[in-house]
Amino acid sequence: MILEAVILPVKPGLEKDFEAAFKKASNIIASMNGYLSHELHRCIEVQGKYLLLVRWESLEAHTVGFRGSAEYQEWKKLLHHFYEPFPNVEHFEEVEL
Repeated sequence: MILEAVILPVKPGLEKDFEAAFKKASNIIASMNGYLSHELHRCIEVQGKYLLLVRWESLEAHTVGFRGSAEYQEWKKLLHHFYEPFPNVEHFEEVEL
């Protein structure tokens, strides 16, 4: 399992619109091959800052499967105009202790 982690800096005053658009976009990502789950968290201390966590079966499920799909183009249309600056996506794997 791979964890995608992204800080989403939403432009001031657009938080409610972003949350509504993200609710629609959630159906897109949830339909993708290799998708396991996702969570969106709103920061308490910083207005307009969100944390997106997405669990994928593999790195390629996200970077090739999702990002290379027609569905990703719809995801972009719904969400990418909300961000300033554009977010940096990082991927993590669990450390077995």
